[in-house]
This record gives sequence, C-alpha cells and structure tokens, in this order.
Amino acid sequence: MARQFFVGGNFKANGTKSSITQIVENLNTQDLPKEVEVVVCPPSLYIDLVVKENKQPTVQVGAQNVFNKPCGAFTGELCAEQILDAGAKWTLTGHSERRTIIKESDEFIAEKTKYALDHGLSVILCIGETLEERKSGITLQVCARQLDAVSKIVSDWSKVVVAYEPVWAIGTGLAATPDDAQETHKEIREHLVKTIGKDQAEATRILYGGSVNGKNAVEFKDKPDIDGFLVGGASLKPEFVNIIKSRL
Repeated sequence: MARQFFVGGNFKANGTKSSITQIVENLNTQDLPKEVEVVVCPPSLYIDLVVKENKQPTVQVGAQNVFNKPCGAFTGELCAEQILDAGAKWTLTGHSERRTIIKESDEFIAEKTKYALDHGLSVILCIGETLEERKSGITLQVCARQLDAVSKIVSDWSKVVVAYEPVWAIGTGLAATPDDAQETHKEIREHLVKTIGKDQAEATRILYGGSVNGKNAVEFKDKPDIDGFLVGGASLKPEFVNIIKSRL
C-alpha cells in the first residue's frame, strides 16, 4: 500500500514572532513536493501567526499539546476547540518530553488522543523507548504498551500518524541506523495488525523521529515501513526543506 510521505516539524518551546515568521517565509518561497504532507507545530502562542503567514498548500499547522476535556477551568491547558478555532488541524500527543518531564501516563495520553480525534483534529501520536529500556531489550514492549492504551479506546485510526521516537536519540545527535529504525517500524506495524486490524495498520503512517537532519534523512528513503519524519531542532533551520525533499 502506498502511504503518503509525511514530515512533521516540532518547534518545541523555541522561537519568537520574528524567527518563526522567518521560518514560515522561507517555506513559502520553496518549491515543495506536492506529494509530501507537511505539518509544523509551533508553540501555542504562535499557532495563529503561522496559520496566517503560511502560503504553502502542502503545509498544515498543528499544536504541540492538547487537553482531554473541553474548554473550562483548566489553567494553562489548550483544548481541541481552541486549536481548531486558531486554524490548526493537527496536534501532537505523547511526545517523550510530555511523558518523561511532565509524567503523562499512557492512559492520559490515550484520552487526549481520543478527545482530539473526536473533536476534529488529526493526531501525531508519539511513542518510543528510553536508552535503559532499549538496553534491556524491551523496545517493542514499551511501544506496544503505549499504542495499546490508545487502541483500547480509539477504533478509527484514519486520522492518526504514529511517530516512533527513540528517547535516547532525541536532541542527542545520536540516531538509530536506517536498518535498526526499519526493523522497529516493521515490528510496530506488525503489532498494530494484531490490535487495529491489517487494513488500518497498513494504512497508518509511521514516522521516525530520532535526531533527523538534512544530511541523514536521505538514508531512510528506501525503508518500506518508514513513512516520513517527525523533526525537532532541524525544523527550525533551512535544512528542514532538505528533509521534506529527502524522498525525491
């Protein structure tokens, strides 16, 4: 099954009005491939800015986080209705920094994912293991546990993109080899076959998100179960365009 190549850019808590405007203006000037779906996730303060400045038809905007309840007395949170109202169509859930720093549980992430989907957002669901878990040989068990929390309460995965992010490779400059990443992606897809069915598993895009940059992205292009990238720091730089074009 041919799955559309997907590149996400997670700006994290970086940028100002000026620098983020420059990033978007640079994307606007590029001849981006029409067959690649791109989603950029700026800090929530700048979602409206990016939506207004974006002129690329293949680039959409997402939030970095979402709450599991409607708007109300939840200080500091961002609800799905507000994200949509600002013009964004996507949100991240389950990013390793939310799991490890904020201590979000698998169940809470699953609830946020379901609420976002139920209210019209598409979701980039992040999963992945720590270095200790990898050394212990439980990478697939960790990823399966994180996925299962979602599949227990979400039956329709048509608006879910999975991002496999080995925590040990985020922001460290380390990266899994293309063969290692492909093997893990293959195992993730095989697990999804068991939990959400073959058709949905084959249609679900699985992104790699471990220190991808403009130089190494092309090394992953021929791997059958790697359907794109979720990019962190490199999404703030001009090389983000090289990553978007890496499948060409």
